[in-house]
Amino acid sequence: MINISNDAFDQQLQALSRRCEKILTEQDLRAKFKRSAETGKPMRIKLGMDPTAPDVTLGHAVPLKVVRQFQDWGHKAVLIIGDYTARVGDPTGRSQTRKMLTGEEIDANAKTYVSQLGKILLTDPDHLEVRYNGEWLGKMGLVDIIKLAARKSLAQVLTRDDFAKRYADGTPIHLHEILYPLLQGWDSVNIDADVEMGGSDQLFNNLVGREFQVEEGKQGQVVIVTPLLVGTDGVKKMSKSLGNYIAVTDPPAGQHGMFGKVMSLPDALMESYFTLVTDLPPEEYRPLIASNPRDAKIFLAKTIIGWLHGPEAAKSAEADWNSTKEGGIPEDTPTVPIDPAPTKLAPVLTKAGLTRSNSEATQKIKEGAVYIDGERATDLA
Repeated sequence: MINISNDAFDQQLQALSRRCEKILTEQDLRAKFKRSAETGKPMRIKLGMDPTAPDVTLGHAVPLKVVRQFQDWGHKAVLIIGDYTARVGDPTGRSQTRKMLTGEEIDANAKTYVSQLGKILLTDPDHLEVRYNGEWLGKMGLVDIIKLAARKSLAQVLTRDDFAKRYADGTPIHLHEILYPLLQGWDSVNIDADVEMGGSDQLFNNLVGREFQVEEGKQGQVVIVTPLLVGTDGVKKMSKSLGNYIAVTDPPAGQHGMFGKVMSLPDALMESYFTLVTDLPPEEYRPLIASNPRDAKIFLAKTIIGWLHGPEAAKSAEADWNSTKEGGIPEDTPTVPIDPAPTKLAPVLTKAGLTRSNSEATQKIKEGAVYIDGERATDLA
């Protein structure tokens, strides 16, 4: 039963405000809430994910948690697995053309998604519909593609920040990349989305879908975008291609587990992680962040692990971490021979495969994320 009272609408909008950077438009969303309540027909909440890697990350979890809110209110999530758009490669936020994946790679990655999403979403048929956009995009011929491309001018597409920057820098923009937002927009037409969720970098693409729906005589979808979660490097958005991510299926403990990854986060990210990834009220975490960032990270790590793996796993991961801090060595810690050994710490970390570059290693040392024999390393020499 979907509540029709204005108070209920206000409460739902207030709940969305925690993670929603923009709602275009709030008036349209309120009207859709009301129409759904009057007709008893759930809204269709679209979220598209291209299977460019096998892992669902905490970055994905931010819009997914909003989708879950809609499910809890009685609406249906429509997950679009971009088996065809992944072949094009989403250019969003990219400074260069994305490497094209093979069909086999895409299919293998897609198979892992639904099981992982069960950690966040309700997966029964009343609450979740999973679609592959190859269903409709795979049937389009050259004439159909030309007609779709004719709906947008090159000037309109180049207003996207990433395209505009690449164009100004003289970095190549390939024609297939320009088609991507049009294909994503066409997904919304085909599945009759009422709302489309995405990160803030997806705003242009999502608005294309809204425009296409109106052009097709349908009601335009509401576009909701969430802030981007910064990755474990503390600089760029969490990304599978950058390797700076925490996967929802990462093991709770161990050197490369959730607990260790959270503990390596810069202190400056604590507020955003608590806000975007957890449901804790601010009064529970803000005083702790201000008084003891280290304890705040422990609290964050236990909260995330408890959510995704259960409270016992959270306790065990904390115990493993404490054992490590007292001189113990996690069982999964690999031994890496380095011969000849560099004379400075940053190259040692890089040669050991713990960082991708000496500059990243130097940054981790400056952030206080590197320990030697239980003591925080501060000397770059």
